[in-house]
Amino acid sequence: MHLDATFYALVGLLIFLALIAYLKVPGMMAKALDERADKITAELAEAKRLREEAQHLLAEYQRKRKEAEAEAASIVAAAEREASALAAEAKQKTEEFIARRNALSEQKIKQAETEAVNAVRSAAVDLAIAAAEKVLAKKADESVQQTLFKASLGEVKSRLN
Repeated sequence: MHLDATFYALVGLLIFLALIAYLKVPGMMAKALDERADKITAELAEAKRLREEAQHLLAEYQRKRKEAEAEAASIVAAAEREASALAAEAKQKTEEFIARRNALSEQKIKQAETEAVNAVRSAAVDLAIAAAEKVLAKKADESVQQTLFKASLGEVKSRLN
């Protein structure tokens, strides 16, 4: 039997394998691989949980966005209704103001017309009295004037009492 290098390599390999089996290296490797597989599984579960949480948050934010949009739309609609009501009220008040101004103007015009008519009548009466005085002064003599004066004086006394 001839011992050459191949024999020693085989013996070294067998010792190495026995040492690996004795030190339970395959079990440690399996344990390390199992731990790594568990860690990866946990990371996948965490990623799945985070994804579901993100989807839940996304759905919640979309719901809140829709609610906010609906609320904004209702606020805009309420503002438009209020603005149109204010515009209608302003228009009505303006029309009432114009109507009052027109009525006041018409009243002032009527009053001015009445005053003008009264002034013209007063002037006509004054002119008629002045003309009657002149006519009576020319036609009436002293005795007629005395009689008219006494009659007028008596009439004034009777009206004052």
